[in-house]
Amino acid sequence: MARILLIEDDPALGRGVCALLRGSGHTIDWIQDGETGLMMAQTEPFAAIVLDLGLPDMSGLDVLRTLRREKNATPVLILTARDAIEDRVTGLDAGGDDYLLKPFEPVELEARLRALVRRSSGEASSTVVVGKMEIDYASRQVHISGRSVELRRREWAVLERLALKVGKVVPKERLNSEVFGYDEAVAPNALEVYVARLRKKLEPDGPTIRAIRGLGYVLDPNE
Repeated sequence: MARILLIEDDPALGRGVCALLRGSGHTIDWIQDGETGLMMAQTEPFAAIVLDLGLPDMSGLDVLRTLRREKNATPVLILTARDAIEDRVTGLDAGGDDYLLKPFEPVELEARLRALVRRSSGEASSTVVVGKMEIDYASRQVHISGRSVELRRREWAVLERLALKVGKVVPKERLNSEVFGYDEAVAPNALEVYVARLRKKLEPDGPTIRAIRGLGYVLDPNE
C-alpha cells in the first residue's frame, strides 16, 4: 500500500480513481490543478504520482519538467487522452516513468502503479521476504511461517513502509505523512495505535517492530 498523489481535473475520473485506489488500500491525495499539485509534490512524500497532462492552469508537462529539474525522482504515471506517439514520447522524455491512455482498465492502472512503486524502492518482484514473513504486494497477502495474517488498510500501509526499509529507522513524521492523507483528521496517537495492532498480528514468530525513542520505528527481521 502506498501514498499516491493524483493530479486530475476531471471530477468523475478523479472520484473513480480515488475510490479504486483507496479500495486497494492506498492513501490518496487528489488535487485538481497543476500549481497546487506541484506544491504538494514538492512538499509531501509520495510513493508515486498519477498526473493528467491536460490540466486547466499549469500543464501536466510543466509540472513534470519542474519536478525533474528540482531532482524530484518520485515515479510519475502519466494519464492522458492524447494517443499520438509524439505526445507519448514528449511525456516520457519530460521525465514520465509510464504512460496510460484514457479510457483505461482499472486493473491496469493498479498494476502499473505497483510496478512503479516496486522499481522505485529497488524491488524487482512483488514478493518481499522479511525473516519468516512473506509479503505479496500484488495479492495483498502476508504469511508468517505458513500462516495467513489478515491486515486492515492502515496496518497494511504501516507494514509496507517499514518493510521497504528493513533494519532502518523510518522517522515517525514521515511514516505519519505516508500513512495518512494531507487533509485527513487523525488522532495524535493514531500511528501508535496501528503500530500496536500490527505488532500483535506479527507475533510470535514474525519480525519485530521496535520503537526508537525520539526517532521512529524499525522493522527488525532478526527478532
